[in-house]
Formats: sequence, structure tokens, C-alpha cells
Amino acid sequence: MARAEEQRKFFHHRELDIELLHAYHVDFAYPPHSHDHYVLGLIERGVQSFTYRRNKYITPPHGLILLNPGEVHTGEPATSNGFILRSLYPTVGHMETAVYEITGRHQPMPIFTQVRVDDPASAHALFTLHRLLIANPCPLTCESAFLTTLAHLIGHYAHTPSQKSPIGREHWAIQQAKSYLETRFHQPIRLNDLATHVALSPYYLLRAFHEAVGMPPHAYLQDVRIRQAQHLIKQNKPIADIAFAVGFSSQSHLTRCFKRIVGLTPGQYARHVQPNK
Repeated sequence: MARAEEQRKFFHHRELDIELLHAYHVDFAYPPHSHDHYVLGLIERGVQSFTYRRNKYITPPHGLILLNPGEVHTGEPATSNGFILRSLYPTVGHMETAVYEITGRHQPMPIFTQVRVDDPASAHALFTLHRLLIANPCPLTCESAFLTTLAHLIGHYAHTPSQKSPIGREHWAIQQAKSYLETRFHQPIRLNDLATHVALSPYYLLRAFHEAVGMPPHAYLQDVRIRQAQHLIKQNKPIADIAFAVGFSSQSHLTRCFKRIVGLTPGQYARHVQPNK
């Protein structure tokens, strides 16, 4: 059986201004090189090896690679089967912003102290974020996952002088955030706009909202949109029109989210709730 050809696909998420790579390498080996940005890498399949500070590292499936700007490294397959890599390339500005959100203080760029990490929770977070940034058009979902994942990796694996700011009681702000999502569900909603509306920092808002409500703002927004879709389905509105009316990018996007939350597709739900169906 012929093995698959090597593939390299670069992506650029415009709103976050971050580059991503999804690659399959069999014979290609990166020579010693460095970047002016961070590298957050996940081996999706296969085994990879790389040299960093004169040490050789092996990265198995679901292993993470965390590189600081300016660090010279290589990268190559460790077996004849090659490896599949997902990488994100946050800038120094991205990471400094994340540190400010975590600590409430402007500080120097964080420095990862571990170059190789084996942690299922971190691997799942990075994998999920990578897929979201490529495929999910919802700004609030992408921005929330991006900031949360950076904060997680920085908090666990990087040196920062200060700790997270504690969460206080933010009942009024959370109620205002919920109201904002409930009245603007049909629009693209940005995390910074939501945070500005309630006078909280974006990361603090994510933490406080999740603690108070039991889910992050983007999940709450999705619930609101699904509830609105249910109301419109009961009114015999066309499902394709409903998708855009409640803020989804397409009918298929509505269908995926609707089935995950309701347990039925919109069409199946319509047959249960509409007369003469």
C-alpha cells in the first residue's frame, strides 16, 4: 500500500491574527531554526523527534511541544510512518496579553520552562482550539478558547511572577453579561465587547461567568440561540432561514449544535412540535 504524501496546510485566523499549521511529515526534516513567535505543537498521530538545547526529545501521540521565541530547534519523524502535527504560533503580544488577563498586571513575556509535556487535558485543549480556529466562525467561541488555552498553558508550564487574581462576587456583571447575550444572540459577539460592556477584563469575565452560571459565555450564547431556534421551528419557519436568524453561520452549523443540545436534528424536532407533521 502506498503511503500518503506529505502535506502542509497553513491557516491564518484573521480576528485573532494568529497562524496555524496542520501537517503530515514522513521524510521532511526541519533543519536547526528558530522563530520570533511561540510554538505550541501537538503530535496528533505518529512519533516525532527534535533537538533543543543540544538535547534530543521524542514526542509520542498527544505529546505537546512548547517553544519560546528565539529558541533553536529541529523537527523530524522518529519512525518511517511519519507524524501528524498541529501547531499554533502565538506572538509575544498574544502571550503578554494573556499574562495581563491572568494576573491583572503588565509583565515581561512568559517563558515556558518545559519544552516537552505529556498531559491529556492540555493536549485536548490545544487540539480543540486548533480545530476551532480553523473551522468555527463564532468569534466568542474562538476568542474564549484561545484565551483560556493560553492561560492554562502559561499557568501550568511557564514562569510568571504573579498568580491569578481571585474571583469576587460579580452578580451584577454576570446578569448584565447574560442580558447582553440574550438580546444580541443573532449578532457576532466578541469577547472584548462583552467584557467592556460589564467593565471586567476578558479572562476574569470568563472565569467569573463560568463559576456563576456553570458554563462559559460562548456555551450560554449557543444555548440561547438553540432556544430561539426552537421557538421559530414551532412557528413553522424554514430551518434554513432560522439558522441565520438566530446567529448561526449555516444550516449545517445549526443542525450540529441543535442535535448536540436537544438530541434531535431541527427537522426531527419540527416533526414533533409542528402541527400536521
